Amino acid sequence: MKKNIKKVAVLGSGVMGSRIACHFANIGVEVLLLDIVPKELLPQEEAKGLSLESKAVRNRIVNTSLDTALKTNPSPIYSKRFANRITTGNFEDNMKDIAHADWVIEVVVERLDIKKSVFDQVEKYRKEGTLVTSNTSGIPIHLMAEGHSEDFKKNFCGTHFFNPPRYLELFEIIPTEHTDPSVIDFLTYFGDKLLGKTVVLCKDTPAFIGNRIGVYSMLALTHLIEPLGLTVEEVDKYTGPAMGHPKSATFRTADVVGLDTLVNVANGLTENAPNDEAKGVFQLPSYISQMAEKKWLGEKTKQGFYKKVKDDKGNSNILSLNLKTLEYGEQQKVKSSTLEATKPVEDIRKRMKVYEQGTDKAAELFRAMHYPLFEYVSNRVPEITDDFYRIDDAMRAGFGWELGPFEVWDALGVRETIEKIKSEEKRLPGQSGQVAAWVHDMLEAGHEHFYKVVDGVKNYYDIQSKSYKAIPGAEDLIVLDNIREKHTIWKNSGVTITDLGDGIINCEFHTKMNTIGGDVIQGVNKAIDLAEQEYRGLVITNDGKNFSAGANIGMIFMMAVEQDYDELNMAIRMFQNTAMRLRYSSIPVVVAPFQLALGGGCEFSMHADFVQLHAETYMGLVEFGVGVIPGGGGSKEFALRASDEFKEDQITQNTLKERFLTVGQAKVSTSAVEAYELGYLQKGKFAITMNRKRLLADAKAKALELANEGYLQPAQRKDIKVLGKQGLGIVYAGSASMHAGNYISEHDKKISEKLGWVMCGGDLSAPTEVSEQYLLDIERKAFLELCAERKTLERIQHMLTKGKPLRN
Repeated sequence: MKKNIKKVAVLGSGVMGSRIACHFANIGVEVLLLDIVPKELLPQEEAKGLSLESKAVRNRIVNTSLDTALKTNPSPIYSKRFANRITTGNFEDNMKDIAHADWVIEVVVERLDIKKSVFDQVEKYRKEGTLVTSNTSGIPIHLMAEGHSEDFKKNFCGTHFFNPPRYLELFEIIPTEHTDPSVIDFLTYFGDKLLGKTVVLCKDTPAFIGNRIGVYSMLALTHLIEPLGLTVEEVDKYTGPAMGHPKSATFRTADVVGLDTLVNVANGLTENAPNDEAKGVFQLPSYISQMAEKKWLGEKTKQGFYKKVKDDKGNSNILSLNLKTLEYGEQQKVKSSTLEATKPVEDIRKRMKVYEQGTDKAAELFRAMHYPLFEYVSNRVPEITDDFYRIDDAMRAGFGWELGPFEVWDALGVRETIEKIKSEEKRLPGQSGQVAAWVHDMLEAGHEHFYKVVDGVKNYYDIQSKSYKAIPGAEDLIVLDNIREKHTIWKNSGVTITDLGDGIINCEFHTKMNTIGGDVIQGVNKAIDLAEQEYRGLVITNDGKNFSAGANIGMIFMMAVEQDYDELNMAIRMFQNTAMRLRYSSIPVVVAPFQLALGGGCEFSMHADFVQLHAETYMGLVEFGVGVIPGGGGSKEFALRASDEFKEDQITQNTLKERFLTVGQAKVSTSAVEAYELGYLQKGKFAITMNRKRLLADAKAKALELANEGYLQPAQRKDIKVLGKQGLGIVYAGSASMHAGNYISEHDKKISEKLGWVMCGGDLSAPTEVSEQYLLDIERKAFLELCAERKTLERIQHMLTKGKPLRN
């Protein structure tokens, strides 16, 4: 199907609708957002003399919803200026305008009768060929298609976003028997490439895939609370990152999502999945029913499994719920020998084995959770999907699990785990201890794993053919985990260099938080050496949770405390030289950041020939937080960029001030788009990848493109205009004013002046053109001088011990 989505109509502006509208605006699509007309005036509207016919009143619901969404933190939109891509209206006045939409998405209240009435209006005004989808999370899709034209039916299906749509990757597509296969193909492409989603094709079964398995898993756990004697704190400690789940774990997640949502899905499954052998799991424990009755629904009602209170001094404290008494009390610290044993195990698959083999309450919960889950998911094939890998995709993308249930089962060993499932004593409602027959068939055919990697491509066991097949689309991806073993060409303790093929190599960091220390500096230089000698281009990225949290400040702290300034000077010089090599080598260098790209990670990005970054990249020079200025070329680079932006007909100090404040206020972008707006990226030298899984393949393609175009090694800049005393006056006056107003500390003032000194090129008597090396030298000198300050050392130590900045 050849489709071009220029305009989307979103019907319903509640929490989901307004945020779906924002995400379409994020990718450049024009959006029409509609909702109902109010039936009564508000007192303030009456005071203004407005009537129910006034446009401001008729669009009040939709405008209020959108305004609320735009003020939400984290934001649903990449940049506030993208909000102008959204036009608001109401169902009565503006439903006719959907005639101009290429895709209509219904996101109204979860009632079939209301949805049907909305679709009747859609049928009336839509043009032929317009896609129509519902974002329902529980109503059968085929029921909504009944009674409509053939064109409507063939262009209709479910498209279920997970909340929040910008951040959660899962995008479920639920076709009916009438849906044109080309519509499914198009939505799969659009969801993957343009919306940046993990697209999961679902059957039209209750709660589809993500919520069917996710809610089963959460409710199964609630039934284990009493027999295992668990507290809220214990559950969240045991089921968090150690288990490969998000930090919010179980009960914090329920508070964020809303207990009412969990209850509604559970009740829907009880009603709509009467033949589910584990339907007893969806019967809510008494404490959840009581919480729902009391409206203790989580963050939306200010209390749930946790409750934030203030003590007599006004300090916030978070209490936890006692599930036996339903009273709140101080949180208790949780200790576990099993969790301690898992801490040094970074490989998530190996960690699962360590967790399972523990002997304390945490390990007991792990086994009691996972063995029934394995049985349950095996029995959902082919009911909810013919291909089990889609269940894993849904749990990773929708619930933030590092491994889906079949991947965990694989890590524990499929055959041996079946025996443990049979012998597990603590069984949940409906659990028989027997897994589905197809799993036994797989083992009998000599296949010991659900997945295996073939020539760098992830394959899954196909039940129908009883053989392994490549996961659709996997051949287009480059996954370092899948190629590292066979294609590593060099490594040290902090870096692995991998051959990506076609003359392009990748330099991957794997230190804690991917911080940049001596081993990473050595590895990056080695990668550049190899690329210049034997290859055509270099990519720098990794498969971690964050690109890089910046320089290894522990190393800087040790050198500074020991006053080994010669060694520190050499380390900073090496960092600067490495950043400069990224730009001034004889081969193209593409840096591909994602998530956190702070400090040195940001500086490496700023010096690359090209930055191919994920849409969710949080980039910034945050060195002020530890009492120094950017010392790896970041201060120099902002002086250079300010120079390039100076215009003869504008006041140059204003441009300098804007760039200075970005660094001085340690501004971190909330998206890749904002990284450009803050000056961390340069026009024409970056591109955004929406889907994180595609980032490395896109970066490789860009490096290859630059090489094929005939890459020429650039010459270092010697034409950087700095303002000298003319700029310093603005900087010093500004920092003095901020200090006098108690907005910054004395030490902040000193750091600001050091930064200003570098960005102005020192106290030159007049604006002067200087070289990059000149700026690097004074940047390094300023950095070293600040490292000699006691208050800087206090800030670094506080960051190392507390994990947050100190303002002293």
